[in-house]
Amino acid sequence: MKYFVETGLLLRNPDNPSRPTNSGQTVYQVEPTALALVRTLGTRLWPAQLDEYQASRTKIRQAIARNRNLARVPVKLPSGETVTLSPGGQNPLIKQVIEEFCPRFAPGATVVYIGDAESKFLHLETAYLEGLGVVIAPSAKMPDVVVHDTKRNWLLLVEAVTSAGAVDWKRRNELKELFKGCKAGLIFVTAFETRRAMQTFLPLISWETEVWVAEAPEHLIHFDGERFLGPYPDAIPV
Repeated sequence: MKYFVETGLLLRNPDNPSRPTNSGQTVYQVEPTALALVRTLGTRLWPAQLDEYQASRTKIRQAIARNRNLARVPVKLPSGETVTLSPGGQNPLIKQVIEEFCPRFAPGATVVYIGDAESKFLHLETAYLEGLGVVIAPSAKMPDVVVHDTKRNWLLLVEAVTSAGAVDWKRRNELKELFKGCKAGLIFVTAFETRRAMQTFLPLISWETEVWVAEAPEHLIHFDGERFLGPYPDAIPV
């Protein structure tokens, strides 16, 4: 379906542009101008309507692209650069992680990766990560956000959770393996929108990780008392 969407023949979620890209409620509608054209197929109006449609294709696609962009979520990076995420899902929470969590707990840090349901590697600083000793394969199961705290040389691996994906014991080990060559200490963070949203996942959260809740942005919940917001011995580069 995505090819028809990209060419402007179909509209995705015209009833609710903010619906997540990967939502099970996604709907499609034939673009009205294209529908009107198809309805003339086999009639004497077809040649003239086809010429008119082809002449207006650029304007139609520009209008569709403009409507898509209006629904996207703008995110301002610490560098001042702005990227846009597809609407819905965990992306509003990812915006809060970058704009609220990072300035408080990793001021001046560099955002080296942002994932998006529509584009897995929406923002990826490949050369930067390679400089830290990390090479990412296209098939890698990345966290939602990766941030490098240059002052303390910590790499924060953040999962933004709205329905699934908290950093449990299994996920912590997966991330350790994925970033095993990293020259920075690894910090594992699960982000939630609210404390109520966090409740379901509390039994799953791994020890030696952090939890951040967007509705209380000044605070962190630390899962273990050995240290506060710092890499543990098993996640410190040798």
